[in-house]
Amino acid sequence: MEPAEYALMDVAEDRMWWYRALRRRVIDALTGVRGDVLDAGCGTGGLLANLRAERPDLHLVGVEWANPAARRAAAKSGTPVVRGSVNALPFAEASFNAAITADVLCHRAVEPETALSELHRVLRPGGQLIVNMPAYAWLLSAHDHQVHNARRHTANQLAALLRQSGFRQVRARYWNGLLLPLVVVQRKVLARGRAASDVAPFPPWLDAMLHAATEFERHLRFRLPVGSSVLAIAERP
Repeated sequence: MEPAEYALMDVAEDRMWWYRALRRRVIDALTGVRGDVLDAGCGTGGLLANLRAERPDLHLVGVEWANPAARRAAAKSGTPVVRGSVNALPFAEASFNAAITADVLCHRAVEPETALSELHRVLRPGGQLIVNMPAYAWLLSAHDHQVHNARRHTANQLAALLRQSGFRQVRARYWNGLLLPLVVVQRKVLARGRAASDVAPFPPWLDAMLHAATEFERHLRFRLPVGSSVLAIAERP
């Protein structure tokens, strides 16, 4: 990403509603996981720091390509962070019980098939992969260009990609569906012609309302058929 985007992420990810909502879903997905967990493309370390606080039983490791972000992630999370690419992970085969890659496969510098092959390689048999991706190619916007996103997938597309990469027990579901109309307005109307990302501090009252909507959705007994993001869980055979 642009260096300025890492700075924005570093400041916003502890409090911004979207990051908090994503972390909650990743923690839910890790229920039952024990042992070594990789955050592949850990950015400035917000997810690692949250996981260390919520799941101190896990042995966490991060990998990040951008050196300043990797240093910041290590300092913020207190966990080991290695500089490297998800296209060529610097770990031995079968090193981890689970791996997370959150909004990484969408980046233009990432080769999704290669990265998934690498994640498959470093997972132990029966290991779990958690992938988050932005949804719908038609939602590509100024935000995506600013953070160097080159692709957005439907749930079916992401599930198919995981199966083609050798994963099984694939479940891919949309989230942030209740707020999807607001995302569309922001991305396709209000931000038209602007070269800026959506990562920014929100007024506390607005941030609280948006996060409450994601929490309400998280506790629904049924899954919404749409959303601005897709979270997939898969297993290495």
